[in-house]
Amino acid sequence: MLLEPEKTLFVRGATPVLLLADAPVHHVLPALTAPDGPVPLCEGWSILPRLTLCVVDGPGEHGLVVPALAAPVLGGAEGGTAPGDMADWCADVEGAGGAVVLSMDRLPEVLDWPFLLGSGTSRGGFVPALT
Repeated sequence: MLLEPEKTLFVRGATPVLLLADAPVHHVLPALTAPDGPVPLCEGWSILPRLTLCVVDGPGEHGLVVPALAAPVLGGAEGGTAPGDMADWCADVEGAGGAVVLSMDRLPEVLDWPFLLGSGTSRGGFVPALT
């Protein structure tokens, strides 16, 4: 299923993050509560990051495709506030062996990681990359 790029936010970092808003797979992803520890693995899910498309594949018929080249990317030298580059995000995923995928009703205006990871309103976890 196609997810519009404006419903996503790719965040660069040592552990890259893909935020999804109103995603058709929201109900299938596991509930996430990781306020103080590592983000749990999303069993049965994988991510295939590419410059033009990013595929998040789940169990059975669940999954989505994001037109990544048109999607916003945050991160880099300016401390995570300047637009980044999708190629760099893909390299981050390769280096980390995957990405944290977080699904929520709508994208947050402010990236409040303790809230996103610990409030119980997000679904998802660490999704291993396909190589």
